[in-house]
Amino acid sequence: MTLDLFPETANPHANLLPYDGIVSDFGRIFTAAEADRYFEILQRDIPWRHDEAVIFGKHIITAREVAWYGDTSYNYGYSGANRIALPWSGVLHELKNRVEAAIADICPTRFNSCLLNRYNNGNEGMAWHSDEGQGLVKDSAIASLSLGAARKFAFKHKESKEKREMWLEHGQLIVMHGETQKHWLHTILKSTRIQEPRINLTFRVMAGQ
Repeated sequence: MTLDLFPETANPHANLLPYDGIVSDFGRIFTAAEADRYFEILQRDIPWRHDEAVIFGKHIITAREVAWYGDTSYNYGYSGANRIALPWSGVLHELKNRVEAAIADICPTRFNSCLLNRYNNGNEGMAWHSDEGQGLVKDSAIASLSLGAARKFAFKHKESKEKREMWLEHGQLIVMHGETQKHWLHTILKSTRIQEPRINLTFRVMAGQ
């Protein structure tokens, strides 16, 4: 069964998952003008590059583009490839501070890294996965900030296959914490109707290296 999640007003104290994890929705944490400003800066200043993955032994170059930042040169491995973190830029550090302040009452976390994904349009998405890459602190919070085009985001339980879907809008912040990554997969659904780009920032906690 798939259920749509369309809360009229974000309530970060509510859990968007029915069991085996916690997803908190903080709604839009920026004004429209602030979200526009951050989106334009990231579009312009981030050294975007196409992601790489090894799937069933084949080396794949993805349509979406990525960038990986951190407090130090963290080596983050997922999908059969390794990435070395770049040092924080000023705007990313500013966004990290805003996100940490927004979630402080629900799941206080100090993030030390950030993975950015840029989807140029609705034809670009991401397959079902969980964020359990090499080096991530187990069950640590992952804050997901969306900028740009609204896209549908879905969760699927690894055993029951039950699904939950929601729209992620310009300036919206959600946090996945508890055992969410252990029990749930998530994905960005494709849509040919969406022609505008979207940037997603996932702030993470890497173990010391």
